[in-house]
Amino acid sequence: MSDALPPQAFGAALAGLPGMGPSQLRTLLTRWSPDEAWRRVAAGAAGVPGTKWAAAARGTDVDAVWGATVGAGVSVSLAGDPDYPASLADDIEPPAVLFASGELVCLDGPRVAIIGTRRCTRYGRDLAAELGRDLGASGVRVVSGLALGIDGAAHEGALAAAGAPPIGVVGSGLDVVYPRRHARLWRSVASTGVLLGETAMGGRPEGWRFPARNRIIAALAHVVVVVESHASGGSRYTVDEALARDRPVLAVPGSVRSPASAFTNDLLSQGSAPARDATDVLVALGLVGALPAVSKRRRPDVGQSRECRPQPDDEGARLLDALGWQRASLDDVVARTGLSPARAGLGLERLARDGWITGHASWWEQIALPDR
Repeated sequence: MSDALPPQAFGAALAGLPGMGPSQLRTLLTRWSPDEAWRRVAAGAAGVPGTKWAAAARGTDVDAVWGATVGAGVSVSLAGDPDYPASLADDIEPPAVLFASGELVCLDGPRVAIIGTRRCTRYGRDLAAELGRDLGASGVRVVSGLALGIDGAAHEGALAAAGAPPIGVVGSGLDVVYPRRHARLWRSVASTGVLLGETAMGGRPEGWRFPARNRIIAALAHVVVVVESHASGGSRYTVDEALARDRPVLAVPGSVRSPASAFTNDLLSQGSAPARDATDVLVALGLVGALPAVSKRRRPDVGQSRECRPQPDDEGARLLDALGWQRASLDDVVARTGLSPARAGLGLERLARDGWITGHASWWEQIALPDR
């Protein structure tokens, strides 16, 4: 082991030990310097909280760990370092070791976490992208977890704005893209903003890491916005962490019949402020008037502008009324309209072709409101 290794190398090695959680790592690095903590762990010394890491530590080459980290362009900050982000330094549970890909200066400025379910509706996905776009264009850093669904849509919107740098907080090593289909999104966030995590290089996306990640999202955010979340969704972890830190929590209203909006509607009934658009969020941030004129810009993931869509005929309008703003099956539409399955199916196909609705598997969903 090289004597020239910096403290951050030993911090990275400790973070990479199997099953090393945030609180255990924080305990070690509060008691001892990183190199001393490493020596004690490897020796299985008395006073170390648990001896399960001794064999793994003895089989770890700290030089190799540090070389892989630096070689990947990932920086490591220890709590108390001069470059450790001020936004996390005073948190109730700051990461003892913070890994970053991108520039930490991107954290400077107003920050909003946009969170929600992976199993979102088209309504939720569009709203998340719209919020990400408009907030990014207003100079607000969009914070999210880069998961499928709401998280990814929010960052897609922020990137489309080409405004404030996006911030991603992940639950795996910064070299382990999860989910894999978001590889391009990871690269885009890292190159235009910053990716953060407390998992060492090569760390797998184990389930216990994500509630821990969510506390970092809450700690970074000045405001948390829940777009869609099921009754038992993971967004609850982030909301609980936000409330523990006295962060305002806003919720996007949704249909009372939509399972994807169960938790957001619960939040609204309990007194959370609504997030109908970016202006509501800017009010919560104290940045009223910062929103530029973006209302006529196309949503990032809606392919056809409203002005270019053919207006639905009377039967099409009847089908849209039957759909409302929640998912519905063909059988639902037939029951609500009295049309035959064939006629209703053809009408829905026309509405989808013209950009008013979208269909997935066995259900349909409205995505735009025509002139009435």
